[in-house]
Amino acid sequence: MKWQGGRRSSNIEDRRGSGLGRPLAVGGGAASIVVALLVMLLGGDPSEVLQGGGPGPYSGTGGSGQPVDPRQEELKDFVAVVLADTEDTWPGLLEPLGVQYAQPRLVLFTDMVRSACGTQDSAVGPFYCPPDQRVYLDLGFFDELDRRFGAPGDFAQAYVVAHEVGHHVQNLLGISDQVHAQRSRMSKADANALSVLQELQADCFAGIWAHHAQRQRQLLEQGDVEEGLGAASAIGDDTLQRRAQGRVVPESFTHGSSEQRVHWFRRGMEQGTVEACDTFREGAGGR
Repeated sequence: MKWQGGRRSSNIEDRRGSGLGRPLAVGGGAASIVVALLVMLLGGDPSEVLQGGGPGPYSGTGGSGQPVDPRQEELKDFVAVVLADTEDTWPGLLEPLGVQYAQPRLVLFTDMVRSACGTQDSAVGPFYCPPDQRVYLDLGFFDELDRRFGAPGDFAQAYVVAHEVGHHVQNLLGISDQVHAQRSRMSKADANALSVLQELQADCFAGIWAHHAQRQRQLLEQGDVEEGLGAASAIGDDTLQRRAQGRVVPESFTHGSSEQRVHWFRRGMEQGTVEACDTFREGAGGR
């Protein structure tokens, strides 16, 4: 990605090194923790893996003033540029729909973080919290995405950020509230199926950002699209379940299969419109 020199968002809260610490893991070792991270990213229960096997501004230190890993400074700049580019993309797309884009804030943290959705461990992976309209990200997740799950590259990382911003767009459109209300009245299997549609739409929204980042600002380089599609595939429910437990349980999917995630991310990249991302009308697609 041609991101160096790009505008950096002012909506970054750097809470790294805030001193919350990490709770003790329950057996399984480091490998189980990594698998649990991806399971929780996909909405699953990490205990099945573990038991079975006020914030400061964007700066070079965490919220407590403690030093942070200097190797993450470039990643911090990169995330700030990607977030800024989403800020430049979404207002013009939502205005015709009668929705004013309110910029989300992105919180960088290490190990644990407090949010309006509760205190979360980094094992949840990147997440969006609708009540406080914030995206939460432990930059260490990008290392796991690369080394353990074979999805390297800056555009793969940008896809992760854009997906979480996609959840913010759903929140602004009222989709998140509708899904939450419907899921509370459903069986677990039906609720999971609805969650899949919500997550696939966020993938499609990430693709919309990529479409306009390239069309309007020519940010993409050769190989970037493949990186993004590789990331979408690497965190499909079927891929993660096969890695974690050696088998696939489709009725427990919460984010969609690798094929479905790739399908909808590609749809957003190719068409670039909100209307093209109506997963609730068209269904999950793929397998």
